[in-house]
Amino acid sequence: QAAADPRSSSDAPEDGPKETSSVSQNISDADAFKILLEMKMKKRQKMPTLPSTVTELDTEDGSKVYVVGTAHFSDSSKKDVVKTIQEVQPDVVVVELCQYRVSMLKMDEKTLLKEAKEINLEKLQQAIKQNGVMSGLMQMLLLKVSAHITEQLGMAPGGEFREAFKEASKVPFCKFHLGDRPIPVTFKRAIAALSFWQKVKLAWGLCFLSDPISKDDVEKCKQKDLLEQMMAEMIGEFPDLHRTIVSERDIYLTYMLKQAAKQIELPRASETEPRKYIPAVVVGVVGMGHVPGIEKNWNSDLNIQEIISVPPPSASSKIFKFVIKATVFGLMGYGCYRIGQRTVQFILSMPAAQSYLQKLTEIRSPH
Repeated sequence: QAAADPRSSSDAPEDGPKETSSVSQNISDADAFKILLEMKMKKRQKMPTLPSTVTELDTEDGSKVYVVGTAHFSDSSKKDVVKTIQEVQPDVVVVELCQYRVSMLKMDEKTLLKEAKEINLEKLQQAIKQNGVMSGLMQMLLLKVSAHITEQLGMAPGGEFREAFKEASKVPFCKFHLGDRPIPVTFKRAIAALSFWQKVKLAWGLCFLSDPISKDDVEKCKQKDLLEQMMAEMIGEFPDLHRTIVSERDIYLTYMLKQAAKQIELPRASETEPRKYIPAVVVGVVGMGHVPGIEKNWNSDLNIQEIISVPPPSASSKIFKFVIKATVFGLMGYGCYRIGQRTVQFILSMPAAQSYLQKLTEIRSPH
């Protein structure tokens, strides 16, 4: 702002603003870019003081990635994210979100708190329409887990992602990337990994989750994200489910962080000037439960094609889907039958109807 509007300086000599103003009008976009980039580099700490929840990773071309491990319902995690971004002044910020959950970045805390607590028929219909019957039901059950934590703590989830979004907007030339695998893919792969009885057992466990949670519990779980820890306890006997919900997403997040950490191109004064690149600085904001997996996969050659494909539904999935549909339609049919039965009984109990039936009986009876 000072470079763009030098007249804001009260100590400038009388003829200073005119001279500087003419210079600022003639400055090229490339020069302006260089000035802002230099300001950013001066602000960037060469030896940053980072929270203990930050893991530093390097790429072969010298780029640095700072992975902030967070608990999704923690005020302390929000502060860790803000401090890290301010210290390292990144070129890219990557968060553990996909396009299906990006709306939470621009909602205020009050609206999010209300949304997180409300699980209604409309949300269920939307989830089923978006992900299919089985995956939609699974998503709603997981939302119920999240809503339970929200209600216990009075705190909306994803606060660290909203802080990352706000802080990234304050850093010059900082890009904001969504680094998580799309939710429909995750749920469909998770459903496909379970047998019929495993689906029933998991759904039962999620439906009856009601253990009390305190803010102290959240901070104690700082080394392993609370939501994922609760899920891990429930799905411990389902290793295939853990693979699809946690391990595969570790690979996907690692891949996205490495893509974000590619060298950045410096501005050029003209098209003839040769291209110059410098190592990038990236901040990743992910649940603490994903950090060990990201470290483990960091130096591996990753191929995400297999883990973003959706397998065809298994026989057990088809059976479970049929049972769910049959149950829903059966309940609807029974409801219509009961309503119709009560309606007929009510009509027959009316005096006018009884009088009409008596006359009809007299007409039909022999004289």
